[in-house]
Amino acid sequence: MPQNNEREPDPMNRLSRIDAAISQSGLHPWWRGAAIYQVYPRSYMDANGDGIGDLPGLTARLDHIADLGVDAIWVSPFFTSPMKDFGYDVADYCDVDPIFGTLADFDALVERAHDLGLKVLIDQVYAHTSDEHDWFVQSRQRRTGDKADWYVWADAKPDGSPPSNWQSVFGGPAWTWDARRGQYYLHNFLPGQPQLNCHNPAVQDALLAAARFWLDRGVDGFRLDALNFAMHDPALTDNPPAPDDGKVRTRPFDFQLHLHNQSHPAIATFIERIRALCDAYGAIFTMAEVGGMNALAEMHNFTQGEARLNSAYGFDFLYADALTPGLVAGALANWPDGSGMGWPSWAFENHDAPRALSRWCAAGERDAFARMKAVLLTALRGNIILYQGEELGLTQVDIPFVQLQDPEAIANWPLTLSRDGARTPMPWAAQDEHGGFSRAAPWLPLGEDNLARAADRQAGDPSSLLTLTRQLLALRQSIPALRTGSAEVIHADAHCLVMRRRQDGQSILCAFNLSGKTQAWPLAGPARGRTVVTVNGAEPGALPPFAAILVEETE
Repeated sequence: MPQNNEREPDPMNRLSRIDAAISQSGLHPWWRGAAIYQVYPRSYMDANGDGIGDLPGLTARLDHIADLGVDAIWVSPFFTSPMKDFGYDVADYCDVDPIFGTLADFDALVERAHDLGLKVLIDQVYAHTSDEHDWFVQSRQRRTGDKADWYVWADAKPDGSPPSNWQSVFGGPAWTWDARRGQYYLHNFLPGQPQLNCHNPAVQDALLAAARFWLDRGVDGFRLDALNFAMHDPALTDNPPAPDDGKVRTRPFDFQLHLHNQSHPAIATFIERIRALCDAYGAIFTMAEVGGMNALAEMHNFTQGEARLNSAYGFDFLYADALTPGLVAGALANWPDGSGMGWPSWAFENHDAPRALSRWCAAGERDAFARMKAVLLTALRGNIILYQGEELGLTQVDIPFVQLQDPEAIANWPLTLSRDGARTPMPWAAQDEHGGFSRAAPWLPLGEDNLARAADRQAGDPSSLLTLTRQLLALRQSIPALRTGSAEVIHADAHCLVMRRRQDGQSILCAFNLSGKTQAWPLAGPARGRTVVTVNGAEPGALPPFAAILVEETE
């Protein structure tokens, strides 16, 4: 770990000068309205033939991402880790796990990405580490010393039970007894992911030093994992029970209102330190992942003003059982365009959530639905995040229990849908035994349906989803109203959504039929102007099943 030498924020640092120039020119920073491609490196491309994706494999396949027309890649964790939670249990914040390669491989990835015009974002996990991290190894040895209070330790209650009733996201109590210290330690996730005590300024200093390590290597931003779990109530107050909402609860975690084990107000002060560090390096992008019952309020809190994060995303779409006009309209309404308001980011799927096509439509409707979904994502106000393989229309793979890797799915099988089903390897070549992903059997099966959607089958097909995705991202780049303009929902019923994106006199009418039946045109008259894009037979006054149309309006 490098020594802490945190830079003091400079009121006229490089970012301030960049922002001043941007303001004067009327332009926006590179990340505003950006399209970001999430890479799950274990499953993107295997270069060394061990069945697991790695950084050299990612570098070798960067052209695929650049050809899509996105602005940045977000690379899920590749840090040293025992992989109990597949990299989100970090054992060394400042090194690459040998599974994925070396620091030199990471440097080569950044260089190649920058050559292709891609920014590089990486995960930072500040809520917890691995129990194999040297900080925790030292902390558990004794109750005094340099690292003694770097994690959340507490004595047992008089009857020997845990200090509070807090429950782990992955099931069971959020406390594990440690005989070395004769105390319990907190873990909001796996027992192998002990909770950092981010109330401790020394812990914050160490985490910022880790961020600086990667900034010095040229990264362009951070996605901050589970940030609302970074601090807890130091009084260890019991959480109250959650009211009965009629839903089936598969985990003890779901029986509580999480008022005290997460979301402490002091997180905002830590965020300001993160932002100040990033500002000192220039136009660095910061995006928080925020979930839970107070997610919207926390996302606004984390992004308000100029001293906090650039953006945040929650789970509006990631776990939704259906894509409805009301869901989209409500999500957009939660992020109005106003002074001091934060900037949203949107994802329909990721490494933790089931593939959208497997949640939102019947198997026979997937091709048409995927095309409509791609247009909708392109039209949203905010940053948009594509999860690897989304451009191919990949679906959730049914992983047999004997092949499961996901610890949450294994612990809660068969009631919890496996995250592994969305983490399956990228299919590059349909005729290759392992889909062109690896010379060896992959760590997870590809799935026959997804193999049929391989990149080589779609690359030269003008009617493929891959080709459409490239066209849509090019449109978003070339039409300011789509990238950074305002958004107004002008119609949302049970089936149809119509919104208008505007900027600098340009107006784009965006109409969608989210149902599998033809719907009447929902406005008083047809859209007038140049049709920018149309899918599934949409016309300015007609919406067949899963139709989508964007029209540049004229007076």
